[in-house]
Amino acid sequence: MHKCSRNTIVLIAACAVSTLAAAHTGVESHGHTSFFTGFMHPLLGLDHLAAMVAVGLWSALAARRAGPELLWGPLGFANALLLGAMLGLQGVALPAVEPMIAASLLLLGLLVTSRLRLPGAGAAALVGVFAVFHGLAHGQELVDSASAFATLAGMLSATLLLHASGLGLGWALRRSPLWLPRAVGAAVALLGGALLLQLA
Repeated sequence: MHKCSRNTIVLIAACAVSTLAAAHTGVESHGHTSFFTGFMHPLLGLDHLAAMVAVGLWSALAARRAGPELLWGPLGFANALLLGAMLGLQGVALPAVEPMIAASLLLLGLLVTSRLRLPGAGAAALVGVFAVFHGLAHGQELVDSASAFATLAGMLSATLLLHASGLGLGWALRRSPLWLPRAVGAAVALLGGALLLQLA
């Protein structure tokens, strides 16, 4: 293992630990009022950022080759996120929204670590179940916002950008030593586990 690679992993781990307390899992502390604030929301919330990048990571690491199969997970997540947000705007409430968001990180981290390969529709459905809860949390906090749709457009744009970043990173990690993508997946899973413990 190269010294540079070790230092990179240590730096990533340190940043994750130091920002864990800032990883929001609640919907009460965010005032979204525009496309810009919606766009920045997934980039500034560690839980959302990690989940969306992890979807792209898993899709790239588990794929047999470059092609349409890379997009099943990201598109499934983005569409289910939008569905959940629409449900939240309509006042739909589901139990355990925050635990499900945290559990999504745990599951996605394990998927990245294992590189579990699923049929395209299965991958989309699996991540989509959790994405509904991510979207529901956003929709619920935007119920009284006059700019809800502009804000959601920003969130969806950032989500797709993060998925694309995860795909690019995952494709690069396919050529790396096996321990490196496993370490990244383990870090995401540990974050999810820590958030679940906070909610317990």
